[in-house]
Amino acid sequence: MHESYLHSIIRRFTYHKRGAFCFCLLAVFIVLAIIAPLIAPYEPTEISASFAAPPSAEHWLGTDQIGRDILSRLLYGMRVSLFVGVMATLVSTVIGTVLGLISGYFGGVADMIIMRIADMLMSFPYILLVLVSAMIVGPGMWNIILILGIVDWPGVARLVRGSVMEIRSSDFVHSSEIAGMPRRYILFSDIMPNIISPVLVFASSVMAQSILDESALSFLGMGVQPPQASLGNMLNDAQSLTVLTSMPWLWLPPGVMIILIVVCVNFVGDAFRDAIDSTMTR
Repeated sequence: MHESYLHSIIRRFTYHKRGAFCFCLLAVFIVLAIIAPLIAPYEPTEISASFAAPPSAEHWLGTDQIGRDILSRLLYGMRVSLFVGVMATLVSTVIGTVLGLISGYFGGVADMIIMRIADMLMSFPYILLVLVSAMIVGPGMWNIILILGIVDWPGVARLVRGSVMEIRSSDFVHSSEIAGMPRRYILFSDIMPNIISPVLVFASSVMAQSILDESALSFLGMGVQPPQASLGNMLNDAQSLTVLTSMPWLWLPPGVMIILIVVCVNFVGDAFRDAIDSTMTR
């Protein structure tokens, strides 16, 4: 029986043991983040009588300096960090894909303008551009999503542009043009399905970078603001030398969670890329 392209990708993805394991682990993290209000033992801003208490039967991961439950804040912080990563990736991918399609298919003045703007953004040191943008726009979850989405689109646009320039000379594109099909049909029905796979692979690296950027900005006080929990500002609350040496329950859970999420996203992206490459070269 002939195997479909999608089934072939899924089968080859499952052969990638680390990728499949990380996909399952990432799915668990996402589910926990979604149902955080249902499973968190306390509200993330609820203050108890135990200040900086170590892990116990009442507070499984202990409490912070003002008595807030670490496990509850970890679940809600994971929720915020994943949401920022997904939304920032979605914004940058949509902007980059649309501009890359326009640039690669139409060329000319549109291509020159879009690519020069992309080159200008990519010429600045990445982290410096993010920090300066955060200082100008101000802190906040939605501001960080907007900043990361705008800063990250040039990489997507260049990838899409290169793929479109290669595909637009194909016979099926010429056939649609000769048949008089509208350009929007050619772009989104003929070309778009053939570039979606590399875009999704690239988006996985953008998501991992966005989660790290949100954590870094929140750690520096320019991202998600207290009392709202995020993995980054949980680390911000635990940056003193006393906390680092004598209260590891304040910084170890959010730090480990950031590492696990980023590693899982990268391994899933690598497995997906290998599955696509193996299918296309078969």
